[in-house]
Amino acid sequence: MRKRLLFVLAVTFAAVIGFAGAASAHVTVNAPGATQGGYSVLTFRVPTESATASTTKVQVRFPTDTPIASVLVQPHPGWTFKTITAKLDKPVTTDDGDSITEAVAEIDWTADSAADAIKPGEFDQFLVSAGPLPRTDTLAFATIQTYSDGSVVNWNQTAAPGSSAEPDHPKPTLTLAKAGQSAAPQAAASSSSDGGSDTGAIVLAVIALVVAAGALGFAFVSRAKAVKG
Repeated sequence: MRKRLLFVLAVTFAAVIGFAGAASAHVTVNAPGATQGGYSVLTFRVPTESATASTTKVQVRFPTDTPIASVLVQPHPGWTFKTITAKLDKPVTTDDGDSITEAVAEIDWTADSAADAIKPGEFDQFLVSAGPLPRTDTLAFATIQTYSDGSVVNWNQTAAPGSSAEPDHPKPTLTLAKAGQSAAPQAAASSSSDGGSDTGAIVLAVIALVVAAGALGFAFVSRAKAVKG
């Protein structure tokens, strides 16, 4: 009985830990301290979820309804990037009085070779300097991830209205603090950021560990009583 109990607990704990790893494997965007109207470095984190194929291309789409005037890409060794601009339906005037008629609509990163691709079980980060950031509470970047076997994952889903459930492929989303306010930690920005899913998964793992330890202690106490009796 005791061996069966320990086996069940071990399987349950392993399943929870596995869930913790899977829950955090999303394409995300982070920019600690990002504020509306300010400049910041956006970090796009790209993990490879496939067990057999590598990530060879990443396409990040920038919102043109809330355009960013200045977008500069940090070169990434082993990867080539290109920026795609789009003409805006309506010119946007910046805080400096400049009129913007076109803005970056997409940045594509492509691995130079198979050796440079993001292999299974690995992740990589791509950095962009951007600003002034739009005066909006959140900024979302639909992202397309292409694998070496030709499969494609679209990170473009948002939670249903009124729902807190995270979709399977959440759109990378950044929370922006209002100018003059302290920016909230990006880990708690939204369910679409990596921190939100990481935190929930870690809590579940800790709970499972506590339950397993308690059950193990109970099993040993019961066994000791049985021997003593």
